[in-house]
Amino acid sequence: MTNATGADVHPTAVIEDGARLGEGVSIGPRCSVGAGVSLADRVTLIADVHVAGDTEIGEGSTVYPYACIGFGPQHVKFDTGTPVGGVTIGAGAVVREHATVHASMYPEQRTVIGERSYLMVGAHIGHDCVIGDDVIICNNALLAGHCEVADRVYVSGSVSVHQFCRIGKGAMLAGGTACNADVPPYCTLIAPNQLGGLNLVGMRRGGVSREAITVARRAYRDAFRDRCDRADQLKRLDALADESEPVAEMAEFVRTTKRGVLSGDGRPRPHMLHWLRKAIRKDAWAEREFESDGADGAGGGDGVA
Repeated sequence: MTNATGADVHPTAVIEDGARLGEGVSIGPRCSVGAGVSLADRVTLIADVHVAGDTEIGEGSTVYPYACIGFGPQHVKFDTGTPVGGVTIGAGAVVREHATVHASMYPEQRTVIGERSYLMVGAHIGHDCVIGDDVIICNNALLAGHCEVADRVYVSGSVSVHQFCRIGKGAMLAGGTACNADVPPYCTLIAPNQLGGLNLVGMRRGGVSREAITVARRAYRDAFRDRCDRADQLKRLDALADESEPVAEMAEFVRTTKRGVLSGDGRPRPHMLHWLRKAIRKDAWAEREFESDGADGAGGGDGVA
């Protein structure tokens, strides 16, 4: 059926009185939309989507089957019926199958997801998280309560982020990793609680100049590759902040951390050592084959694979 706002609502969907539907909203089979929900223009709930509480979904967003948005937090102190806050999802967001976004624990606060964010299958956004714009949360990634994720962050599959952690702008978290402290802007998390350099691809795509990236790489080596205390980190970052906006952002991030900021130790990771050993063995084998071919006259190649 089509209601007075021009929304297209499937006959099997349940829309509670008080729900606000914008122009061109499409609500598919077996969806449920609570009384406090607001769907902006051209929002699409494909099928079997459940949206509850004080939830706002921005213009042009799409939600896929079995996603659940706006229900109460997973918290031992939360009982069904306890007043909770809301959820705000920005315009152009995509929420894929089985993703969950929980409402704030506090009636006056909100869980927030920015514009053009993409939550893949099984992604979980815990209560009171604040997610920036253009953030990608991949399959089965888990953000516990009160996390802050800045703009243009890429969270790979099966990543776990501890409650109250912050992920800085432009950072990238590799698949299967986890953190219980803050990840600085533009850095990569390559193993649990361990940085592995800068997200150079993300920086270039984000329009950061080559000169600013060069300074940021130096700042990473000076301040994050080796473990040092916060005062020393800030001294090294502030010395380069005027030459690179990303470095200035790193300095401010370190200055305002509460849980502490992750770093790397400058040593190759185990998976990198495995790759290096494999490459060395392959090169040694190729060299032996080349020498053998040359000795029996069957060679003639230039030795380049």
